[in-house]
Amino acid sequence: MRQHGTMSAAELPPAAIRDLLAEAVLVDGHNDLPWAARQLAAYDWDDLDIAAVQPRVHTDIPRLRAGGVGAQFWSVYVPATLSESEILTATFEQVAAVQEMTRRYPADLVAARTVEDVVAAHRDGRIASLMGAEGGHSIGGSLGVLRCLYVLGVRYLTLTHNHNVGWADSATDEPDCGGLTDFGREVVAEMNRIGMIVDLSHTSADTMRAALAVSTAPVLFSHSSARAVCDSPRNVPDDVLAAMAAGGGTCMVTFVPQFVSQQCADWISDMLQDAAAEGVDARDYVGFKAFMATRGAQRPVATVADVVAHVEHVREVAGIDHVGLGGDYDGIDALPVGLEDVSCYPTLFAALAERGWSAAELRKLAGENALRMLRDVEDAATG
Repeated sequence: MRQHGTMSAAELPPAAIRDLLAEAVLVDGHNDLPWAARQLAAYDWDDLDIAAVQPRVHTDIPRLRAGGVGAQFWSVYVPATLSESEILTATFEQVAAVQEMTRRYPADLVAARTVEDVVAAHRDGRIASLMGAEGGHSIGGSLGVLRCLYVLGVRYLTLTHNHNVGWADSATDEPDCGGLTDFGREVVAEMNRIGMIVDLSHTSADTMRAALAVSTAPVLFSHSSARAVCDSPRNVPDDVLAAMAAGGGTCMVTFVPQFVSQQCADWISDMLQDAAAEGVDARDYVGFKAFMATRGAQRPVATVADVVAHVEHVREVAGIDHVGLGGDYDGIDALPVGLEDVSCYPTLFAALAERGWSAAELRKLAGENALRMLRDVEDAATG
């Protein structure tokens, strides 16, 4: 029986969903707009002016506003296939691009490095812009570079991308070091010390477990889903979800079709085999994406219901305090029907409300969990 005249989540109209997201500060864990801006416009924000709707990308300010996004982790990703000197240069160019984007749109975006910055941005009606580096290759094997990235505002490092990094194994490469080497454990310890979030998306299950055993601060999955629901090496096994939650971490469920739909995952598996037969390295995201485009007519689609299944599984295994969202917009060439761009978050929240999620649970999913985790990492820092 409803008490005190409150409305159940299932009865929330669209306007109430939008109000809830605005109140909660919707935090998205991963968006690749910076790399898209490099590829499409050479970082020219006149060419790719996100003040207006930009059909070439999934992300712009009008659609961020429509989606209720209150804080965005921008990925400062660069391909591991670049040379080491190119990787470092491109990583710093990505950071500079996010800084310039934020400066260009001061009425809507503001740089954020701490939870207090996010809270202040929300109070001012602006979208907090945070950064995460996607792949340990971006530090060039140097703890000094890691510290420089932190000083520049990067607040998480994904330990690997699609390739192993010599000190940590990727989910999509052949096992090399069995998880983390001694230097890999040093990287995690240094991240804990300075207050940088350890992001385990893209890592192998052995790397996930090794990092959880070492980290003294909560860890993050910035854009991963549940392996029990969709059997992809990019997803998180249940034992890791439980361990992540025990340490206070957060799994930000992603929308990538091949990580949320088994049918899409199986199609990608077939494409991997075909690509290998034609000499295409599937770890080379750009090359493999181009290869997949030649087979696009055969591609199955994912749905909002697929994403809902992952969100609910993570809630079941890890608990309501350890689930969030990391859409991976502008990092993928296909999205679930109903979640085609950053304006679509209310659709997902409405679907969850229809399944009985309370307003309090939806607020935790939206951003309360992510901000609590970020504050815990800040508090655990000693350097």
